[in-house]
Amino acid sequence: MAEVAVQRATGRGIWGWMLFDWAAQPFFTVVTTFIFGPYFVSRMASDPTTGQAAWGYGIAAAGLVIAVLSPVLGSIADQTGPRKPWIAFFAAIKITSLTLLWLAAPGSSLFLIVLLFSLASVAAEFSTVFNDSMMPRLVPKEEIGKISNIAWGLGYLGGMIALIFVVLFLAGSLETGKTIIGLDPLFGLDPKLGEDARFTGPMSAGWYFLFILPMFFFTPDATKGLPIRPAVREGLSELKSTLFEVRKRVGIFRFLIARMIYQDGVNAVLALGGTFAAGMFHWSITEIGMFGIILNVVAIFGCWIAARLDTALGSKAVVIIALVMLSVATIGIVSTGPGFTLVGLVPLSIADSGGLFGTAAEKAYILYGLLVGLSFGPVQASSRSYMARSVTAAESGRYFGIYALAGRATSFLAPFLVSTITLASGSARLGMAVIVLFLGIGMAILARTPYPADKPVE
Repeated sequence: MAEVAVQRATGRGIWGWMLFDWAAQPFFTVVTTFIFGPYFVSRMASDPTTGQAAWGYGIAAAGLVIAVLSPVLGSIADQTGPRKPWIAFFAAIKITSLTLLWLAAPGSSLFLIVLLFSLASVAAEFSTVFNDSMMPRLVPKEEIGKISNIAWGLGYLGGMIALIFVVLFLAGSLETGKTIIGLDPLFGLDPKLGEDARFTGPMSAGWYFLFILPMFFFTPDATKGLPIRPAVREGLSELKSTLFEVRKRVGIFRFLIARMIYQDGVNAVLALGGTFAAGMFHWSITEIGMFGIILNVVAIFGCWIAARLDTALGSKAVVIIALVMLSVATIGIVSTGPGFTLVGLVPLSIADSGGLFGTAAEKAYILYGLLVGLSFGPVQASSRSYMARSVTAAESGRYFGIYALAGRATSFLAPFLVSTITLASGSARLGMAVIVLFLGIGMAILARTPYPADKPVE
């Protein structure tokens, strides 16, 4: 398909687009990974094993819906033209679902809370599909990797700020009721009722609403296309032809298969890493929050480096380097427990200093977490720029829909296997070990994929 000429957007337009990641990230940071998710697993559920399984199944259900509908919506968006109305529609669903997470009191319905979390996850991903598909129209291809990694870094900065706010001003000790800096939690939140963790839902909803506004005001959108009904018909027809077409574009097809596999592993690490630590080390919200802050600081640094490496070495090299680091980190994480790391090859003292991360095993977990922090931003940001460099602006909606499908087509599989093996074996460590296979297989396929992916396969 012929390339559409790209006229560089204004600075305000580009920053408005990048601020979408800033707006979206607190949901993933404070709700999914570091605060609400671990609270759900360790305190809301009857026991950590049941909690991790329920949380994992919720992630799997959301992934299945995303996998089925993302390419459909992307193709329809190419026909209707503007992306912003779609983002607004899914923003309403996400904001409502997150606000209702306040209902997650200890002992309340796990099903309702998992359903609300899954709805928020689906809406967040669909909004991202439409936001990502705007990228090829904003800057020339040689700048795509730079703005993608900067945007991802902004996201982690926003997530870190939200997390610091929770740890310093909301997360109270169950023993003293005070935050880590000795204050009563703001708004009269009661830690014993889990209100500090539950408040992260409404807080993330408000943050998202506020910071997506610059994108709506300043970022240029595609021109008007077909009305919605003919757009649905044309979009479905276009999707059918695209699915046949992509199999003939061997490089792109191979890239999508690789991403389908490795992104499943990345998603599982991000979604379940915090809950795994909560169950193993019995970390409080404060400790999990501090762990998250450390990871987000490192993630910002990782994205800053990747923004330069992506331009110098290309997106493919950045993704492979990040996957190697993630694989090493995951092996370290699942092989660490009280008194040992690397499955007992390295014995550790079981003495507890009494402070934050007081045991040697917890400190080892933090070190592995630093590798995760350095790599999980670049692997996703440079995958996004890899795709954007491989398609034209005119076909970006449908191909980013398929890109989302590739990131979610089997996204139910890793959490499902982690949850199922955890339940069957009674060991969260064995369940989490499955993630390494997804990272390794995806990386092996990517190594044989051309860059950009639309180049002929040798």
